[in-house]
Amino acid sequence: MALDQIDQKLWAALSCPTKGLEFNEKTLALIDTDDDGRIRAPEVIAAVKWAGSLLKNPDDLIKGADALQLSAIDDSSDEGKAVLASAKEILRNLHKADATEITSEDTADTARIFAETQFNGDGVIPVASADDENTQTLIQDIMSCAGSVEDRCGAPGVTQEIVDSFFAEAQAYSDWWQIAEDDAANILPFGDATADVATVFLAIKTKVNDYFTRCRLVEFDPNASEALNPPNEVLQTLAVKDLSGSGDGAEDILSFPLARIEADRPLPLHKGINPVWRNTLYKLYTEVIEPLLGERDTLEDEEWERICSNFSAYENWLASKNGATVEALGIQRIRELLANDSKAIITALIAKDQALEPEANAVSSVDKLVRYSRDIYSLTNNFVSFSDFYTKDTKAIFQAGTLYLDARSCNLCVKIDDVVKHSSLAQLSSTFLVYCDCTCKENQQKMTIVAAITSGSSDNLRVGRNGVFYDRKGQDWDATIIKLIEHPISVREAFWSPYKQISQFVSQQLHNISTAQSKNLQSNISKSVSGSIKTIGTGTSSPQSFDIAKFAGIFAAIGLALGAIGAAVASVVGDFLKLSLWQMPLALLAVLLIISGPSTISGYFKLRRRNLGPILDACGWAVNTRAVINIPFGASLTRIAVLPPNSTHSARDPYTTRKRSWKVYVVLLAIIAGIAFAAYHFYYKNPNSWNIFEKKVVQELKNEQSNLSTPHPIQHNTKK
Repeated sequence: MALDQIDQKLWAALSCPTKGLEFNEKTLALIDTDDDGRIRAPEVIAAVKWAGSLLKNPDDLIKGADALQLSAIDDSSDEGKAVLASAKEILRNLHKADATEITSEDTADTARIFAETQFNGDGVIPVASADDENTQTLIQDIMSCAGSVEDRCGAPGVTQEIVDSFFAEAQAYSDWWQIAEDDAANILPFGDATADVATVFLAIKTKVNDYFTRCRLVEFDPNASEALNPPNEVLQTLAVKDLSGSGDGAEDILSFPLARIEADRPLPLHKGINPVWRNTLYKLYTEVIEPLLGERDTLEDEEWERICSNFSAYENWLASKNGATVEALGIQRIRELLANDSKAIITALIAKDQALEPEANAVSSVDKLVRYSRDIYSLTNNFVSFSDFYTKDTKAIFQAGTLYLDARSCNLCVKIDDVVKHSSLAQLSSTFLVYCDCTCKENQQKMTIVAAITSGSSDNLRVGRNGVFYDRKGQDWDATIIKLIEHPISVREAFWSPYKQISQFVSQQLHNISTAQSKNLQSNISKSVSGSIKTIGTGTSSPQSFDIAKFAGIFAAIGLALGAIGAAVASVVGDFLKLSLWQMPLALLAVLLIISGPSTISGYFKLRRRNLGPILDACGWAVNTRAVINIPFGASLTRIAVLPPNSTHSARDPYTTRKRSWKVYVVLLAIIAGIAFAAYHFYYKNPNSWNIFEKKVVQELKNEQSNLSTPHPIQHNTKK
């Protein structure tokens, strides 16, 4: 209750989204008073203050009970009295008049709460709210023309705004008709049948105008006749099409003129007419032309202009139509509603319903109080502080579930929307993160999560690896890794990382060398085979010379290299053997520290910088503190597989390789020790002898090369 007195600089978070959290969304929507999709500190403070003020003992908020005791509601204020009375009314409507507590399930279903009430204070009047049949019919007419909204019972109804709009449209439609009635001679030349006759006229007016315009154009230029009539090529394409009313050829004929275009030619009314327009033209003749002009076989241009003038006033009146939304009711029904007190009756019903608004709003207050009493303390433990996150056996509202992957379970899993956007900020968390696409097998829903790996190693983590994700409801999802953000996972992994890097480097180099040699071998074999085939084809041979000096030089170089390596090994072994027994373990420890020390220290400090903030900030939170994930806490967030009590691993492998005898290893060790001792004795005890040996080898190689360079008289035709 004193949250407003705590400096917000001390709050763990200042805002959070209303989506993607393991928290009741209805409660979050009630707290989010400005409906912007985010919960901010002032809204949390307001919710706590309001809920605490309506309880006799605000300590009840900490209990987080699912049910709110009616006796716990403070009825000393007017709002408290209204909330308590509304709670009792809700229970009575649900046939629980003797209940002493109320739950969110009781307040959530407003349709059940107001099912037996005629008015519910929402200002919406459904058909059932009217007592007489005429008013019920009126409400149905209004909804059919002006639309409807759902009331708290879930039934469609009308509001005062809809009613006002309907009657305004009705009045506009009536006034529009009054204009035609005042000038009926011009606007309604066919009386009450004018609308039907005008429909026939307007259906073909454009086509008749098109015909006479084409004829006048041919009169202007006779050469235009061929272009304005359908060309023969087009008519030939119709031969293979279906020309019936439903065929694909009828659409092509529809665009043809009404009749053949010629200069100064009247429109034929009975023969030589476009077959698609024949029936429409016949209706025009029987309903418009014959009543106005009498029987005839053709229609002149001037006669058509006179017919059009008869409908010009009607067309102008039709273009100025108002109140079209109520036209379906007809002018008689509309004028009937305008003449009686229909609007006053429906307005009175709406006012009667709105008078109960305070009592109805109290129902919403009851629902809000029940939800706040259950959820507000949990929210503050995940907002003002992250105590749920740092407390054992509890999970924060942003923890979506548990990911099982690579013999470990990851408890820090957060739902995300955009992997690219999230990863760009989350990498600042100094935490090893795994992004997974998850699919639910039952309903085929999909979501994306990010999981923090805070224990174990990263050797087997790679894109495409599969796991299983269990959400907070226990539902399982298939999870597949789609992205990794790599950071140190543990001090142990940092200690062994140099050796892994060396091993990977050596392995890669050996692989590269092996691949290169394989390619060279294949190339040489290919060249050799090709050369042999060419030689066989030409019947000649090309003997290749064998350079023994070069061959001897290669072996000498290999010997020198092996000698150098042996000398280096012997030097190290010799120095190590000079140490006392108690110094030898210290020397080995010093070597380990020199190799692993820097990476271990670096990894340790990186692990100390692990931070929850960037992970949540990337999800839309405004984290206001350095939410550290230290090494012991990180180990609790990711659990490594452990055998059950009283169980052991079986070391027996029926398919293992047969072990060598211990005598073989003894012999190998003796040989290695002998070589090392000989190298040590030869190099360190007699360094001059080593130098003399080197000089002799080099001189012998030079002499051999000099002798081979002088051709022998007997061997001058043979290979050197």
